[in-house]
Amino acid sequence: MPPLLRRGLYLITPDLADPAPLPARVAPLLPYAAVLQLRLKRAAAGAVAEVAHALAAQCRAAGVAFVVNDDPHLARAVGADGVHLGEHDGDLASARTLLGQAALIGVSCYDDLARAQRLADEGADYLAFGAFHPSPTKPQARRATPALLAAAAALGRPRVAIGGITPHNGRALVAAGADLLAVISGVFDADDPVAACRAYLTCFDEPTA
Repeated sequence: MPPLLRRGLYLITPDLADPAPLPARVAPLLPYAAVLQLRLKRAAAGAVAEVAHALAAQCRAAGVAFVVNDDPHLARAVGADGVHLGEHDGDLASARTLLGQAALIGVSCYDDLARAQRLADEGADYLAFGAFHPSPTKPQARRATPALLAAAAALGRPRVAIGGITPHNGRALVAAGADLLAVISGVFDADDPVAACRAYLTCFDEPTA
């Protein structure tokens, strides 16, 4: 895996119109996270930048990789570890030029192994697949199967599974090859987000004989 990445929980922030509470909500979860992605579509740019600076500092202190969704320029401005790019978020080469070779650049591959192959060849640091299950965040998302995770092993990049993942269905995705489980509502909408993080991490436990 790239130096900034380790197996585990890939937390994605909820899309809040007012993101000011995010640093306080995220702080107790960072001991359980491998990656935190800032994903804000509805908030004002100034508010996003302010929160991004705060989260970048928190993640540095906690040893958690911090990536910004969609926006390489914001990632650079706040000193994030990298950026996550979807299919409409600009090209990987431009993000690499802006952020440098050491940056962590992840890409959404949905249900498309050919896209994953092309982006791995272009230098993507990790490949995200999904949705594997119905997701309240993206109810119309394309659906992927666990077999795709297994097939993507040959690409030699860490694999992220996303979409409707719970502590109950996540173990099968890890068994199929997922290195990280990406979660939004399963943690942030939980009655006890810390307990939810702990439950997700059990998906990575080695099965007992």
